[in-house]
Amino acid sequence: VAARRLPGGHAGTAEPGRQMHPILLVPAAAAARRSLGAGPPPDVGYKRQPVLSNEHHHRGGHHRHDLGPPAVPGLARIPVKSVPVDEGSSLVSGGNDEATTQRLIEIYEAIYEGAESFLKAEYTVCAYFIVVFSVVIFVLVSWGTGWDFARGLFTALSFVLGAVTSIVSGYLGMKVAVFSNVRTTVSAQKPGWTACFNVAFRAGAVMGFTLCGLGILMLYLTALAFRVHYPAAEDWVYLTESLTGYGLGGSSIAMFGRVGGGIYTKAADVGADLVGKVVHGIPEDDPRNPATIADNVGDNVGDVAGMGSDLFGSFAEATCAALVIGSSIGLTGGWDAMVFPIIVSAVGILVCLVCSFLATHILPVKTEAGVENALKLQLISTTVLMIPAVYGAAVGFLPPAFELKAAVGIDKTLTLTPWEASVCVIMGAVGGLVIGLLTEYFTSHSYKPVREVANACKTGAATNIIYGIALGYKSVIIPVIVLALVVYGSFTLCDMYGVALAAIGFLSNLATGLTIDVYGPVCDNAGGIAEMAELDPAVREKTDALDAAGNTTAAIGKGFAIGSAALVSLALFGAFVTRIRHSSDDALFSLGVNMLEPLTFAFLIIGGMIPFAFAAMTMKSVGEAAMAMVMEVQRQFDEKPHLLDANPTERPDYDACIAISTKASLREMVPPGIMVMGTPLLTGIFFGVTAVSGLLVGSLIASVQLAISMSNSGGAWDNAKKYIERASPDSELKGKGSDIHKAAVVGDTVGDPFKDTSGPALNIVMKLMAVLSLVFADTFYAVNAGRGVFNLS
Repeated sequence: VAARRLPGGHAGTAEPGRQMHPILLVPAAAAARRSLGAGPPPDVGYKRQPVLSNEHHHRGGHHRHDLGPPAVPGLARIPVKSVPVDEGSSLVSGGNDEATTQRLIEIYEAIYEGAESFLKAEYTVCAYFIVVFSVVIFVLVSWGTGWDFARGLFTALSFVLGAVTSIVSGYLGMKVAVFSNVRTTVSAQKPGWTACFNVAFRAGAVMGFTLCGLGILMLYLTALAFRVHYPAAEDWVYLTESLTGYGLGGSSIAMFGRVGGGIYTKAADVGADLVGKVVHGIPEDDPRNPATIADNVGDNVGDVAGMGSDLFGSFAEATCAALVIGSSIGLTGGWDAMVFPIIVSAVGILVCLVCSFLATHILPVKTEAGVENALKLQLISTTVLMIPAVYGAAVGFLPPAFELKAAVGIDKTLTLTPWEASVCVIMGAVGGLVIGLLTEYFTSHSYKPVREVANACKTGAATNIIYGIALGYKSVIIPVIVLALVVYGSFTLCDMYGVALAAIGFLSNLATGLTIDVYGPVCDNAGGIAEMAELDPAVREKTDALDAAGNTTAAIGKGFAIGSAALVSLALFGAFVTRIRHSSDDALFSLGVNMLEPLTFAFLIIGGMIPFAFAAMTMKSVGEAAMAMVMEVQRQFDEKPHLLDANPTERPDYDACIAISTKASLREMVPPGIMVMGTPLLTGIFFGVTAVSGLLVGSLIASVQLAISMSNSGGAWDNAKKYIERASPDSELKGKGSDIHKAAVVGDTVGDPFKDTSGPALNIVMKLMAVLSLVFADTFYAVNAGRGVFNLS
């Protein structure tokens, strides 16, 4: 870290008479460690700790400023002056680099340590789950396949690999985001927009390309390893069935990551907003607020690690579903044709890689308006470029004609061409883009719907909430019609295999989608760090502009995720039907699923209830944790009245707030997971496969509508608040600090669990139930030939 030399040849030290902010002198956030019994990290205590040493060594008449190591081992140092800047522009607020650098490092380490300790605690719980559930999979799958231990072992092994890959993806995403947030803050102090945008964008790109590359590599290597045991094309159906465990592993960890991370981040966010902004009127991310560090930690564990695991699960499940449905392709088309779904994802990585240079090199961001345009251009350019790329891959890897066993119909075989397969993928990619742009229309304050919500705040929080909920419901209409068109078109062309390919098309530019998703939380954290380090207000304004664009594009990413989850779930349901037909030698489901059977229809209604029960559990969990957070923050303000002074003489206990979020999320993430995973398992064992069919269809239909409406309502409330904050005090909306703004903050607070906890987690509800049913399909059929223990069918 370069300390600026002051006149006289000495390295910079704090200016005489200038007091460093007492709140920011101590590394915070050993809380989660201590709450989990790990003890504080080395050399971290509640005292002043010099991050930079002021020893001067005279070498050849020059003074050298030595730096002590960062508190976290192996952490890269923060270059305050990494590149030359204009001489006329001060790089840091007040022109005192050393003091500012010290504050930046301390805040950075606090966020890093909080995120690290929470993820370690969360993944410890996940590790126990992986061990126990892999044994359950081995026993039940082996028994369901007539004690075929190879299939049981391979399914359990692929489950472990999928779960571990999901954990690694989420953890790497968190590390990259935390490493990048403070660098974005530093870059935002430089003139222009290119440097700060590129830092945040590249942070997202590391996550996007790492996750996609790792997912494809692990899945394909696993398939090649299983091929050693199943060399004949006739046996590849068992190979693909064993691979379904990979999707289940990824989705199981995504459930815990999404729910646990979502509860963590929103408990802190809601608590910090209600007491800080609404009651005491202090700005967002003000260092006097005890919940501010927990809020910034939550951005990383929820929006980065949770989203990464979620989209990895979608990719793994879509690929597994396509492989199961298309396993018969290998008989006529060979191995290359059967693994075509994996090839599509690999082509997508190359397309995203080429298009990423548009944002960083070819058309770099130079103005505030250019930020959102650059992110949207990424989505549009990758989708457009995927069209010829997918067609080329289809022609190159698929034979001129190949046969596929139809999902419905006895001895019905379809003859397909590369053109038809590529059109299915393209329909998915274009459908995803349309849903993404529609999501932007309903959640960006550049358009009418969000501005209507902002104007509703003039008459208070109640009308704001009414308008926001109505907006969410209205935003469901067109995306659902788009999904219906994609399903109908792809099914008409290539049967259920076409639907699976369309789902992969939705996720074909996953690397870019993840890049944009991670970009948002990095900019959000960068703004929080700028506020806490008391940098120049212009820095916060710049990071807020970056974050506003990130919020809109994150909403687009959620639209992609929900749309892909709907198609993935339908494809998994098709794979489930295919597998039951194979197990029963076409005795069941050969003519499709009859929804008018009493048992199927009864469980259709029960399946529709599951998303609402799940949303209720997660919303209440956020509410309870937020109440505890509010009480803790208020307790500190009451017991330390000088905390709210302009120059406080007391330090908030950030650790207590981090401990509340950590304990609440670890405790509350388990019951929703048990409900989602236990329902299809118990239904299949006790009521049979027809009941499972109804359950899966019901949960799919209800989840997709509820997820879109909740995510878009939450996004609209958030951006309506930001729109009001940008207004001047003499305008109609009165701007920050007004009663209109307070009404908007209440709406945003209600919307937090809508858009960041319950809404996105519903993606996993529909996918996880379907992939779990697919993995245990043979087990369900083994119980009274698919009629279940109660033998009701």
